[in-house]
Amino acid sequence: MKSRTRYGLAASVLLLSGCGLNSIPTADEDVKARWADVQNDYQRRADLIPNLVATVKGAGLQEKSILVEVTQARAAANTIRVSSEDLTDPAKLAQFDRAQSSLGLSLQRMQEAYPELKSQANYTTLLSQLEGTENRITIARRDYNAAVQKYNTTIRTFPTAITASIVYGAKPKAPFAATTPGAEAAPKVDFGS
Repeated sequence: MKSRTRYGLAASVLLLSGCGLNSIPTADEDVKARWADVQNDYQRRADLIPNLVATVKGAGLQEKSILVEVTQARAAANTIRVSSEDLTDPAKLAQFDRAQSSLGLSLQRMQEAYPELKSQANYTTLLSQLEGTENRITIARRDYNAAVQKYNTTIRTFPTAITASIVYGAKPKAPFAATTPGAEAAPKVDFGS
């Protein structure tokens, strides 16, 4: 009698192990973790992109102000002409000198700021971050969908389907399909120009 009970217990353990008693919650937790990865990457995009855009805008405005100053100083310097008859007029020579000095100071300021002038590099960094972020999101969604497929296959395959239905009341998970309003849309990058 004892041996029959042992065999019955061993057979029950084997049947239960083949019914997915542990694989169903494991697959369910994997789906939840993959979905958390998707949400995390969306949040990363929401946090990162506006800050990068603001940084690029700020650098661009600084560079623009320096370049506008140089352009205006150059234009002013080119409008003041001193002819050979004006060489005897100290006021004309002083006006010419001020315009040329202003241009020289603007050029000097641009040379001093040159190491800081990096809007092109900032734009390149922004584009790289945008691409990397969108790639992360794509990978996270793909991993989520793979986990959903594995879970759904697990709860629908015999004999695990019996355990999934009776013990866990498991229902199929929905794969990612960009239907949530706004969640799937990448943020608009606007430099205001």
